[in-house]
Amino acid sequence: MTVLIRPEGQTADDLKFSRRTLGVGAVGGLFFSGYAVAALAQSATPVVTDTTGLVAEEVNYPAPDGFALPAYVARPEGAGPFPVVIVASEIFGVHAYIEDICRRLAKAGYAAIAPAFFVRVADPAPLSDFAQIRTIVSQAKYEQVMGDVSATLDWVAAQAWATDKIGITGYCWGGKVVWQACARFDQIEAGVAWYGQLAPSPTATPEQIAAGAPWPVDLAKDLKAPVLGLYGGQDQGIPLTAVEGMTAALTAAGKTDSRIDVYPDAQHGFHADYRASYNAADAADGWTKLLGVFQSHLR
Repeated sequence: MTVLIRPEGQTADDLKFSRRTLGVGAVGGLFFSGYAVAALAQSATPVVTDTTGLVAEEVNYPAPDGFALPAYVARPEGAGPFPVVIVASEIFGVHAYIEDICRRLAKAGYAAIAPAFFVRVADPAPLSDFAQIRTIVSQAKYEQVMGDVSATLDWVAAQAWATDKIGITGYCWGGKVVWQACARFDQIEAGVAWYGQLAPSPTATPEQIAAGAPWPVDLAKDLKAPVLGLYGGQDQGIPLTAVEGMTAALTAAGKTDSRIDVYPDAQHGFHADYRASYNAADAADGWTKLLGVFQSHLR
């Protein structure tokens, strides 16, 4: 069985994936309509959440650089207003799994919106070549991504169905975005970060360190909202030393309302039900914690 073991994708010396055609090959609307090709496990049986009682749609709105930013939105039917959760994707962009996360949140009473951070260059979801995917993702720099988050906040503020209570969650690459956004935007009330990078690798070059900055470990003192981090003890890309370093930084900054929970037996991507790394028990527990965070801070 193979798994995606690193938050930024496999390196050339890592493994090759087995995958099956599960929703792959069809493109509908703004986004690739299936599951990310590069990480789809042969044995996957992803959770599929229906749209009964929901409004689900693709929208776009202007980013600071003038780009018409696409996003997937799911919310309960009715006038609301509903608290909002921004969903930051993995390196594969807004594919079927991320759309389903939005629908799960909508079923729980939230309006969820997933911006497509990568599509200025290309949509990574249909690709199987990690070199191509990494090239696309590497061009989504910090200021562009934070600009896209800012545009999302502005668009949400103009929606009659939205309250001013806004949270953010993100997976893998998007987990790092959660820490960054909660350190930057006063409008965000709470974040839940799933296995996003916290600090550069000990072997990272100065160029790699600069390219990934600002790192969450350096932003602990700037957090404007509480963040719950959900991480795997068997994550080969995010060692426990990085988790310990982030915990120490939170403590030193007096951020007692933020913390990281580690699932000892979980691998990277343990919530992703279309990957071989999926851990149903830990994913369910993490989701319960996520709902608890947003219930406390957005309701």
